[in-house]
Amino acid sequence: MTTLALTARDSVTMLRRNLKHMVRYPSLTIMLIAQPVLFLLLFVYVFGGTMGAGLPGGGGRDDYLAYVSPAILLVTVCSVALSIAIYAAKDATEGIIDRFRTMPIAKSSVLSGLVLAALVQTALALTVVLLLAVALGWRPDAGPVGWLGAIGVLTLLAIALTWLCVALGLAADSVETASNSPMFLVLLPFISSAFVPTESMSTGLAWVAENQPFTPIIDTLRACFEGRAPGADLAWAIGWCVLITVLSFAWARRLFARAQAR
Repeated sequence: MTTLALTARDSVTMLRRNLKHMVRYPSLTIMLIAQPVLFLLLFVYVFGGTMGAGLPGGGGRDDYLAYVSPAILLVTVCSVALSIAIYAAKDATEGIIDRFRTMPIAKSSVLSGLVLAALVQTALALTVVLLLAVALGWRPDAGPVGWLGAIGVLTLLAIALTWLCVALGLAADSVETASNSPMFLVLLPFISSAFVPTESMSTGLAWVAENQPFTPIIDTLRACFEGRAPGADLAWAIGWCVLITVLSFAWARRLFARAQAR
């Protein structure tokens, strides 16, 4: 069996291990899915009328549902990524990683199995939120290309944020720290074009919103679902996702190599 085949086999084994953890402790998964669901219901039924009227050209609750649904999908990816920091910190602080390193397995499979499990969990959460948005009345105008583009951007974002949270989890000195350190990922979408147009913000805040990673990503998703070309936002979205992935992957590998039971 080749090295690549051995790595793939061990990664699948680690994927099964992490999926079993998620099944045995479903409360965290349920909470991670419930949070974006509550956000969607809150922003549509509590704020939707007022927020919709503030959209360019005016609008109502249905218009705001179409505007905010792509943002809630982005928040869903962020929420699931948070849990991976907890799993990574738990393995590092309880000595599980040290135990794996003494076993005849591909060392890279420990982290890759964690990331693969997170992608499965993200796909499940996105499906639930998407079906709820459609049930509430959201009708995307995306064609096949638009859907593929949206799925591709969400996948790139999930990979980037998952590797970032793996690194944050390995860097944390406790599970409690790991559960708090990635919280900025939930807050950043609120300072972007996710919930309101950046034109409605003050000058300084608008500059921050327009130059942070989540704004081109959410604008690309919105364009894909509306069936129009995303333009330069697509290149920025892919660039940010690739940059975060490369830096986070390198950081996580370095921390994994030095990780010891704490």
